[in-house]
Amino acid sequence: MKLFDLSGKTAIVTGGGKGVGRQLAEGLAEAGADIVVCARQADRCEQAAAELEQLGVRALGLGCDVRDPEQVQEVVARTVADFGGVDILVNNAGTVWGAPPEDTPIEGWQKVVDVNLTGVFLFSQAAGRRMIDDGGGTIVNIASVAGLRSGPPEVMNAIAYNTTKGGVIAFTRDLAGKWAHHGIRVNAIAPGWFPSDMANFVLDQHGEDIKRRIPLGRYGGPEDLKGAVIFLASDASAYVTAQTLVVDGGQSAW
Repeated sequence: MKLFDLSGKTAIVTGGGKGVGRQLAEGLAEAGADIVVCARQADRCEQAAAELEQLGVRALGLGCDVRDPEQVQEVVARTVADFGGVDILVNNAGTVWGAPPEDTPIEGWQKVVDVNLTGVFLFSQAAGRRMIDDGGGTIVNIASVAGLRSGPPEVMNAIAYNTTKGGVIAFTRDLAGKWAHHGIRVNAIAPGWFPSDMANFVLDQHGEDIKRRIPLGRYGGPEDLKGAVIFLASDASAYVTAQTLVVDGGQSAW
Protein backbone atom coordinates (compact mmCIF):
# COMPACT_ATOMS: atom_id res chain seq x y z
CA MET A 1 0.00 0.00 0.00
CA LYS A 2 3.04 2.30 0.26
CA LEU A 3 2.89 2.64 -3.52
CA PHE A 4 -0.44 4.47 -3.19
CA ASP A 5 0.56 6.62 -0.20
CA LEU A 6 0.51 10.36 -0.98
CA SER A 7 1.54 11.55 2.48
CA GLY A 8 3.82 14.56 2.26
CA LYS A 9 2.63 15.42 -1.27
CA THR A 10 0.73 18.54 -2.29
CA ALA A 11 -1.95 18.47 -4.99
CA ILE A 12 -3.75 21.25 -6.85
CA VAL A 13 -7.20 20.30 -8.15
CA THR A 14 -8.83 22.80 -10.50
CA GLY A 15 -12.61 22.92 -10.47
CA GLY A 16 -12.30 21.12 -7.15
CA GLY A 17 -15.11 22.77 -5.24
CA LYS A 18 -17.89 20.43 -6.37
CA GLY A 19 -18.84 17.44 -8.49
CA VAL A 20 -16.15 15.32 -10.08
CA GLY A 21 -13.41 17.70 -8.95
CA ARG A 22 -14.53 17.44 -5.35
CA GLN A 23 -14.47 13.64 -5.62
CA LEU A 24 -10.94 13.72 -7.03
CA ALA A 25 -9.73 16.06 -4.29
CA GLU A 26 -11.28 13.86 -1.62
CA GLY A 27 -9.63 10.75 -3.02
CA LEU A 28 -6.20 12.38 -2.99
CA ALA A 29 -6.77 13.64 0.56
CA GLU A 30 -7.82 10.17 1.70
CA ALA A 31 -4.49 8.92 0.33
CA GLY A 32 -2.69 11.52 2.47
CA ALA A 33 -2.04 14.45 0.13
CA ASP A 34 -2.44 18.07 1.18
CA ILE A 35 -4.92 19.73 -1.16
CA VAL A 36 -5.41 23.07 -2.87
CA VAL A 37 -8.81 23.33 -4.57
CA CYS A 38 -9.52 26.24 -6.87
CA ALA A 39 -12.42 27.41 -9.02
CA ARG A 40 -14.18 30.64 -9.92
CA GLN A 41 -16.42 30.37 -6.82
CA ALA A 42 -13.92 30.93 -4.03
CA ASP A 43 -16.48 30.45 -1.25
CA ARG A 44 -17.34 26.95 -2.47
CA CYS A 45 -13.65 26.06 -2.59
CA GLU A 46 -13.10 27.39 0.91
CA GLN A 47 -15.97 25.23 2.15
CA ALA A 48 -14.57 22.18 0.35
CA ALA A 49 -11.14 22.82 1.87
CA ALA A 50 -12.62 23.00 5.37
CA GLU A 51 -14.34 19.65 4.81
CA LEU A 52 -11.18 18.05 3.39
CA GLU A 53 -9.21 19.08 6.46
CA GLN A 54 -11.48 16.79 8.47
CA LEU A 55 -9.60 13.93 6.76
CA GLY A 56 -6.44 14.95 8.60
CA VAL A 57 -4.66 16.82 5.81
CA ARG A 58 -3.97 20.48 5.18
CA ALA A 59 -6.25 22.10 2.60
CA LEU A 60 -6.68 25.48 0.99
CA GLY A 61 -9.52 26.84 -1.13
CA LEU A 62 -8.82 29.61 -3.64
CA GLY A 63 -10.71 31.48 -6.31
CA CYS A 64 -9.32 31.18 -9.83
CA ASP A 65 -10.45 31.54 -13.42
CA VAL A 66 -8.30 29.05 -15.34
CA ARG A 67 -8.50 31.27 -18.43
CA ASP A 68 -6.53 34.02 -16.70
CA PRO A 69 -2.73 33.44 -16.70
CA GLU A 70 -2.20 35.82 -13.78
CA GLN A 71 -4.77 34.05 -11.58
CA VAL A 72 -3.26 30.68 -12.48
CA GLN A 73 0.21 31.91 -11.53
CA GLU A 74 -1.17 33.26 -8.25
CA VAL A 75 -2.62 29.86 -7.29
CA VAL A 76 0.67 28.10 -8.00
CA ALA A 77 2.64 30.78 -6.13
CA ARG A 78 0.31 30.58 -3.13
CA THR A 79 0.57 26.78 -3.12
CA VAL A 80 4.36 26.94 -3.13
CA ALA A 81 4.38 29.59 -0.41
CA ASP A 82 2.00 27.71 1.88
CA PHE A 83 2.96 24.08 1.18
CA GLY A 84 6.49 24.27 -0.19
CA GLY A 85 5.86 22.98 -3.70
CA VAL A 86 3.50 21.32 -6.17
CA ASP A 87 3.78 17.54 -6.52
CA ILE A 88 0.46 16.77 -8.22
CA LEU A 89 -1.73 18.77 -10.58
CA VAL A 90 -5.22 17.62 -11.51
CA ASN A 91 -6.64 19.67 -14.40
CA ASN A 92 -10.36 19.15 -13.91
CA ALA A 93 -12.01 22.54 -14.53
CA GLY A 94 -14.33 22.40 -17.53
CA THR A 95 -17.40 23.78 -19.22
CA VAL A 96 -19.78 22.87 -22.05
CA TRP A 97 -21.86 24.59 -24.72
CA GLY A 98 -24.76 22.62 -26.14
CA ALA A 99 -25.86 23.35 -29.71
CA PRO A 100 -25.75 21.72 -33.15
CA PRO A 101 -22.46 22.42 -34.97
CA GLU A 102 -24.21 24.64 -37.50
CA ASP A 103 -25.70 26.77 -34.72
CA THR A 104 -22.77 26.97 -32.31
CA PRO A 105 -21.80 30.65 -31.89
CA ILE A 106 -18.14 31.60 -31.96
CA GLU A 107 -18.40 32.94 -28.40
CA GLY A 108 -19.66 29.55 -27.22
CA TRP A 109 -16.89 27.71 -29.05
CA GLN A 110 -14.23 30.07 -27.69
CA LYS A 111 -15.47 29.85 -24.11
CA VAL A 112 -15.18 26.06 -24.14
CA VAL A 113 -11.76 26.13 -25.80
CA ASP A 114 -10.49 28.71 -23.32
CA VAL A 115 -11.60 26.73 -20.25
CA ASN A 116 -11.19 23.12 -21.34
CA LEU A 117 -8.01 23.39 -23.35
CA THR A 118 -6.18 26.67 -22.74
CA GLY A 119 -6.83 26.39 -18.99
CA VAL A 120 -5.19 22.94 -18.97
CA PHE A 121 -2.18 24.38 -20.79
CA LEU A 122 -1.85 27.40 -18.49
CA PHE A 123 -2.00 25.37 -15.27
CA SER A 124 0.29 22.66 -16.63
CA GLN A 125 2.82 25.28 -17.68
CA ALA A 126 2.72 27.17 -14.36
CA ALA A 127 2.84 24.06 -12.14
CA GLY A 128 5.23 22.31 -14.51
CA ARG A 129 7.85 25.03 -14.19
CA ARG A 130 7.91 24.41 -10.45
CA MET A 131 7.97 20.62 -10.94
CA ILE A 132 10.94 20.99 -13.29
CA ASP A 133 12.81 23.00 -10.66
CA ASP A 134 11.94 20.39 -8.01
CA GLY A 135 12.94 17.40 -10.13
CA GLY A 136 9.56 15.86 -10.96
CA GLY A 137 5.84 15.59 -10.39
CA THR A 138 2.64 14.18 -11.79
CA ILE A 139 -0.10 15.77 -13.89
CA VAL A 140 -3.53 14.18 -14.35
CA ASN A 141 -5.79 15.77 -16.95
CA ILE A 142 -9.51 15.07 -16.85
CA ALA A 143 -10.65 14.35 -20.40
CA SER A 144 -13.85 12.48 -21.30
CA VAL A 145 -15.03 9.52 -23.34
CA ALA A 146 -16.59 12.25 -25.49
CA GLY A 147 -13.06 13.02 -26.65
CA LEU A 148 -12.63 9.47 -27.93
CA ARG A 149 -15.70 9.03 -30.10
CA SER A 150 -18.75 10.77 -31.48
CA GLY A 151 -22.23 10.43 -30.04
CA PRO A 152 -25.80 10.72 -31.27
CA PRO A 153 -26.78 14.39 -31.67
CA GLU A 154 -30.05 13.92 -29.81
CA VAL A 155 -28.06 12.97 -26.70
CA MET A 156 -24.78 14.90 -26.85
CA ASN A 157 -24.75 17.82 -29.28
CA ALA A 158 -21.72 19.70 -27.98
CA ILE A 159 -18.99 19.72 -30.60
CA ALA A 160 -16.79 22.21 -28.75
CA TYR A 161 -16.78 20.03 -25.65
CA ASN A 162 -15.97 16.84 -27.57
CA THR A 163 -13.26 18.60 -29.56
CA THR A 164 -11.54 20.08 -26.55
CA LYS A 165 -11.60 16.79 -24.65
CA GLY A 166 -9.98 15.13 -27.64
CA GLY A 167 -7.44 17.94 -27.52
CA VAL A 168 -6.76 17.24 -23.85
CA ILE A 169 -5.93 13.63 -24.73
CA ALA A 170 -3.52 14.74 -27.48
CA PHE A 171 -2.03 17.38 -25.15
CA THR A 172 -1.49 14.69 -22.51
CA ARG A 173 0.44 12.43 -24.86
CA ASP A 174 2.65 15.20 -26.22
CA LEU A 175 3.41 16.85 -22.88
CA ALA A 176 4.28 13.45 -21.40
CA GLY A 177 6.88 12.98 -24.11
CA LYS A 178 8.27 16.48 -23.70
CA TRP A 179 8.63 16.40 -19.91
CA ALA A 180 9.53 12.78 -19.17
CA HIS A 181 13.22 13.68 -18.91
CA HIS A 182 12.29 16.13 -16.15
CA GLY A 183 10.75 13.29 -14.12
CA ILE A 184 7.21 14.56 -14.77
CA ARG A 185 4.55 12.01 -15.67
CA VAL A 186 1.45 13.19 -17.52
CA ASN A 187 -1.67 11.04 -17.85
CA ALA A 188 -5.39 11.55 -18.33
CA ILE A 189 -8.65 10.10 -17.08
CA ALA A 190 -11.61 9.86 -19.46
CA PRO A 191 -14.78 9.53 -17.37
CA GLY A 192 -18.06 8.33 -18.80
CA TRP A 193 -21.40 9.52 -17.43
CA PHE A 194 -21.15 10.90 -13.90
CA PRO A 195 -24.04 12.98 -12.49
CA SER A 196 -22.90 16.61 -12.26
CA ASP A 197 -24.09 20.12 -12.98
CA MET A 198 -22.91 19.75 -16.58
CA ALA A 199 -24.21 16.23 -17.15
CA ASN A 200 -27.55 16.34 -15.35
CA PHE A 201 -29.33 18.25 -18.11
CA VAL A 202 -28.64 15.37 -20.50
CA LEU A 203 -29.24 12.65 -17.92
CA ASP A 204 -32.62 14.11 -16.98
CA GLN A 205 -33.75 13.80 -20.60
CA HIS A 206 -31.98 10.66 -21.80
CA GLY A 207 -30.86 8.93 -18.62
CA GLU A 208 -32.51 5.56 -19.10
CA ASP A 209 -31.35 5.24 -22.69
CA ILE A 210 -27.80 6.15 -21.67
CA LYS A 211 -27.83 3.65 -18.84
CA ARG A 212 -28.87 0.88 -21.23
CA ARG A 213 -25.71 1.61 -23.23
CA ILE A 214 -23.45 1.09 -20.20
CA PRO A 215 -22.51 -2.58 -19.68
CA LEU A 216 -22.28 -2.17 -15.89
CA GLY A 217 -25.80 -0.72 -15.94
CA ARG A 218 -25.24 2.44 -13.91
CA TYR A 219 -23.72 5.90 -13.93
CA GLY A 220 -20.43 6.64 -12.21
CA GLY A 221 -20.73 7.12 -8.46
CA PRO A 222 -19.03 9.23 -5.78
CA GLU A 223 -16.19 6.73 -5.27
CA ASP A 224 -15.56 5.63 -8.84
CA LEU A 225 -12.83 8.10 -9.82
CA LYS A 226 -10.87 8.05 -6.59
CA GLY A 227 -8.89 4.88 -7.34
CA ALA A 228 -7.99 6.10 -10.81
CA VAL A 229 -6.63 9.47 -9.69
CA ILE A 230 -4.75 7.98 -6.71
CA PHE A 231 -3.16 5.41 -9.02
CA LEU A 232 -2.03 8.00 -11.57
CA ALA A 233 -0.84 10.48 -8.93
CA SER A 234 1.14 7.95 -6.90
CA ASP A 235 4.20 5.73 -7.24
CA ALA A 236 1.86 2.88 -8.11
CA SER A 237 1.99 4.24 -11.68
CA ALA A 238 5.69 5.15 -11.66
CA TYR A 239 6.18 3.57 -15.11
CA VAL A 240 2.96 4.94 -16.62
CA THR A 241 2.90 8.13 -18.65
CA ALA A 242 1.15 9.47 -21.79
CA GLN A 243 -1.87 7.24 -21.12
CA THR A 244 -5.62 7.87 -20.92
CA LEU A 245 -7.48 5.72 -18.40
CA VAL A 246 -11.14 5.27 -19.35
CA VAL A 247 -13.57 5.06 -16.41
CA ASP A 248 -16.98 4.59 -18.04
CA GLY A 249 -18.53 1.34 -16.84
CA GLY A 250 -17.70 -0.25 -20.19
CA GLN A 251 -19.66 2.25 -22.30
CA SER A 252 -16.86 2.65 -24.86
CA ALA A 253 -16.86 -1.12 -25.52
CA TRP A 254 -20.24 -0.90 -27.27
